[in-house]
Amino acid sequence: MNRLAEQIPSLGPLLAKADHVDIKTIDSPADMRTFIAGMLSHSPVWLKFLYGVRWVFVRLLGMRQEGSPLERPLLPADISFTPGDSATFFTVTMAEPDRYWVAEASDTHLTGYVAVIVEPLAAGNRFHVVTIVHYHHWTGPVYFNVIRPFHHIVVRQMMKAGARYKPIK
Repeated sequence: MNRLAEQIPSLGPLLAKADHVDIKTIDSPADMRTFIAGMLSHSPVWLKFLYGVRWVFVRLLGMRQEGSPLERPLLPADISFTPGDSATFFTVTMAEPDRYWVAEASDTHLTGYVAVIVEPLAAGNRFHVVTIVHYHHWTGPVYFNVIRPFHHIVVRQMMKAGARYKPIK
């Protein structure tokens, strides 16, 4: 984590006070916009099913569910690097093209950040996908610890989708 804060100093405050951080890495010939578009476009049937299960679970905790998996694939040009712009149910918080992209989704129970950090390789890029979670309420750790095993699977599958994404223009 210190290495990430050194690479992207603006991540430092998010990492310092985080309740949970995980980093996953994948290599791909994709450029950054294509990778992010592919990640955010990943919406298989099993993921839609998990969102349905999540809907019931969050209701039991007295929370709401905003958004669901995307219905149409994103194009690389749909990926904004402007803070405040939407990216599916995320909001871009900070970004620098071909270097990093950070977006957040916030609710009463927690705020989750997804960061994509690019490391250029001789052939393609290495993408580091970072999840940062900050709890706001007692329901935050309850919710996240229940979904945590699924979170790891979902993020890994989103990364694989981003790494091989071929957008239809």
